[in-house]
Amino acid sequence: MRGGCWFEVPGGGEVHVSIEDDFRPARKAHPAFVVDADRVAAAVAAAGHQVVWADPAEIPGRRRFHTFDGAGNRVEFLADA
Repeated sequence: MRGGCWFEVPGGGEVHVSIEDDFRPARKAHPAFVVDADRVAAAVAAAGHQVVWADPAEIPGRRRFHTFDGAGNRVEFLADA
């Protein structure tokens, strides 16, 4: 079974998510998306998910946060520059 899911990105491109038989959540390795971080963080929190803002000293001038998907995988969101 191939499995997985494809997402079309507005303006072009796609994101492909696959599955593995011996799945374990990725707690460090993760995808990151450039977004309006405040707006997305508010939506994530409103949906009842954890929002963890990163230490601003790690990447000076770039606000970012992470959360976890329903399977426990880490997902990062970075403020557009």
